[in-house]
Amino acid sequence: MNQNTNTNAHTNTNTNTNTNTAVVVIGGGYAGVMAANRLTRRGDVTVTLVNPRADFVHRVRLHQLVGGSDAAVIAYRDVLAEGVRLVVDTVARIDAGDRGLALTSGATLGYDYLVYAVGSGSADPGVPGAAEFAYPIATLEDAQRLRPALDAASPAAAVTVVGAGPTGIETAAELAEQGRAVTLVCGGVLGPYLHARGRRSVAARLARLGVSVVDGPGSKVTVVTREAVGLEDGREVASAVTIWTAGFSVPDLAVRSGLTTDPLGRLLTDETLTSVDDVRIVAAGDSAAPSGLPLRMSCQAAMPLGARAADTVLSRIADETPATLNRPFAAQCISLGRNAGIFQFANRADVAVWFTIDGRPGAKLKELVCKVIPKHLADEAGKPGSYSLHLKSGGAARLRQLEAGRQGAPATADQAA
Repeated sequence: MNQNTNTNAHTNTNTNTNTNTAVVVIGGGYAGVMAANRLTRRGDVTVTLVNPRADFVHRVRLHQLVGGSDAAVIAYRDVLAEGVRLVVDTVARIDAGDRGLALTSGATLGYDYLVYAVGSGSADPGVPGAAEFAYPIATLEDAQRLRPALDAASPAAAVTVVGAGPTGIETAAELAEQGRAVTLVCGGVLGPYLHARGRRSVAARLARLGVSVVDGPGSKVTVVTREAVGLEDGREVASAVTIWTAGFSVPDLAVRSGLTTDPLGRLLTDETLTSVDDVRIVAAGDSAAPSGLPLRMSCQAAMPLGARAADTVLSRIADETPATLNRPFAAQCISLGRNAGIFQFANRADVAVWFTIDGRPGAKLKELVCKVIPKHLADEAGKPGSYSLHLKSGGAARLRQLEAGRQGAPATADQAA
């Protein structure tokens, strides 16, 4: 593995005045690291990655951090190219007119091109008591706050997980496998993205683990207290520790910087991931909204989007026309504890199909995926340009979705939790 020589010093810099092109990537998650690594293909490009943490967060393992089976953190030297300079800081504002960034440390950074990959986090639940008594799990810091709360609770204490998307299902299964008394409150359908066949498999596994699943009409949470959660239909579920996994939001950096966004705050781009406001700014990952029809929030989308964003910047530097976005989805995998999982296949429009792989084979596939993700990043760091998933077929499905959006039809591919 290459030894990364990046520093985390907060340095004041201006836009490059020599022959090099300065590219700054905001956000060191799956999309940002992929973009930064790929940008090193050109020797006349200097790449700076700005991230609030000094380590890479392997976000798909955060439920394992909560359960104690993985740290969910990887050293940047293991996934980031040697030529990328790491600045551990947070961007307070983007000044697109001057091509500059104001950092919270007081430092400034200039750029010729900017990759906006700030990711996502927990959404404001908007439910009375949730902010005070429930623990989100969308970020490393969230998971690190939750872990001591679970450790302090009795092993027999009631744990309630709110939200039945992949994160909620994985967290509930992880904790139930350890013998905890877990209730999963769905607020609707269990695993809304899953095919009916896959949903039955997940429900059966959760039942074997002893998870009490509360789903269907009336299962939406309306209040959270220190000792319970209240549901829409008047029921109350006892809860010593409440974990909130329902909904994600994106940082408001683009909004604060006066850039055009979608209603959620994702940077609005065209199909090359270029901002509709500025040809020098491209977006990738959860914080991008290409054509106002963003892809499902996931690392499966983030890395191809990061590669596409980098290719767009490199094309513009070379005075070439950038290619447009393809659809990278083929499946979704969910762990169900350490001993089972499900690999839910999907069609090119990211709609789940009947075919699944579950049980122990599903667990092995999920673990393989978790190991392959950082390997993809490391491979791109060692050989920039080697990643190619974003070049696979899928453009036709994307075009169909765009056309459906223009006609006002629902975008079924984005109904995943």
